[in-house]
Order: sequence, then structure tokens, then C-alpha cells
Amino acid sequence: MSGRESSSQKSLRRYPGFRAVALMCLFLLYVPILVVAIYSFNDIRSITTWGGFSLKWYAKAFSNPQIQSATWNSLVIAVSAATIATCVATAAAMGMTRGRRFRGQGGVFAVISIPLMIPEIVTAVASLAFFLAIGFTLGLHTILIAHTVFCIPFAYLPIAARMQGIEKAFDEAAKDLYAGRWRAFRYVLLPMMTPAIISGYMLAFIISLDDFIITSLVAGPGSTTLPLAIYGLVRVGFSPEINAISTLLLLVSMIFVSASYLVSRIGRSN
Repeated sequence: MSGRESSSQKSLRRYPGFRAVALMCLFLLYVPILVVAIYSFNDIRSITTWGGFSLKWYAKAFSNPQIQSATWNSLVIAVSAATIATCVATAAAMGMTRGRRFRGQGGVFAVISIPLMIPEIVTAVASLAFFLAIGFTLGLHTILIAHTVFCIPFAYLPIAARMQGIEKAFDEAAKDLYAGRWRAFRYVLLPMMTPAIISGYMLAFIISLDDFIITSLVAGPGSTTLPLAIYGLVRVGFSPEINAISTLLLLVSMIFVSASYLVSRIGRSN
């Protein structure tokens, strides 16, 4: 079996044009991002001519009141949405993996995972239609509700995966030592679940922080987030200031995604 797998892997690597296609995809994906990052340090406004190294566009971005307000809105919404989504996801994972099996359990899992499978624009339109139907005034609170619902499956999947890897013998041992459900959860399950909970929280946080499509439809006046502010600046005219903001947002996203992966990996190894 291993010989067949080895031969299939070799044949894939030697497939005519495979390396060229892979390199072309990597080039198209990452070179534009690299160019944006490099020209965010350009001393002049040009995005094609290098005029020397400078941090003035970062200083200008940090001193822009519109960017400051949008960044604060994004952070408040991302922290709140990630916190609520992680709490709901943890409770759902406990119920799905530690509760009694029930009819339609697979359907419940499918409902939780729906935001991952349908186009984000559909979720955005549905959220907008829902808020208008119940008479909600659009604003930061509608962004928070929409982001929370959208982030729940991103937090749920790593937590549920970790819960499935924890043997029920731990629960039974806690009961044998006369621990109630809460004490068993607090002192036995929660420490083992913590890496997955942190990983799910960070994924939910970065998904909310970077979201543009849902936010653009359910945001109201005065509820601009950082992605919306970047889009507004681009429509007015391209500036290296936008490169600086985008580079910082990309850096934060990379840090959180990498940290989420490492924490999840540490949790699985334990």
C-alpha cells in the first residue's frame, strides 16, 4: 500500500506542467500582496516608482481620525462577536459531543455549518432582509449580531474536534470522584478544551475583523469598520496610506491565524 502511495506521489510531482501551474498560482496569489507591503514604505505617493524608504504613510494612517474610529469599531465588534460566538460554540460542542444522541443530530450539525458552505453574499442579504423585516435600525449592533452568527461555525469546529478527541473515561472518572457536571467540566474538561477554545476564539476574531461583505450590507450611518474605511479611501483615490493600513491588517491576520494553528496543534498533541 505504501509503495502505491509513493508511486502516486511521484507521478503527481512529475506530472507535466504541475510545477509551472503551482508556481504561477503562488505568484498570482502572493506577489500582489508583497508589492502592497513593499510600497507601503515608499517615500513618494507613486505605487510604481520607488522613492526611498519612509514610515510617513504609517504615521499618516495612525493619525487619521476616520481610520482611528473605524479601527476602534472593528476591534469592539470583533472582540464582542468572537466572545459570544465562542461561548455559544462551546455550549453547542458540549451538547453535540457529550449529550445524549437524538434524532436529527446530523441535521443540527449541518445547520451550524451552513455559514461555511453558502456564499457570504447570501448570508449578508439574508441578514439585511431579517433586520429590515423586524424593524431593526442598522448600526453597530446589527453588525455585531450578523458577525456573531457568521463566526459561530468557525469557533465550533476546532472545539468540537477537540471534544471528540477527549475520551469519555475522563467524565466517568470525575463522576466516580463525586464531581457534579459543573465541577467535572471546570476541573477536567475545560483545561483540556482550553487550547481549542482559544484557537476557535482567534479564528472567530480574525474572521470578524476582516469581514467586508456582510458588514457593508448591515452597517448603518456612523458604523464604519476598518475594511469599509479602506474601501472608502480606495474609491476616493489610491494612496500609499491604503497600502500601510492593508499591510498592518494583513500582519494582524497572519499572526492570529498562525497562533490559532499553533495553539490547536499544541492542544492535539496534549
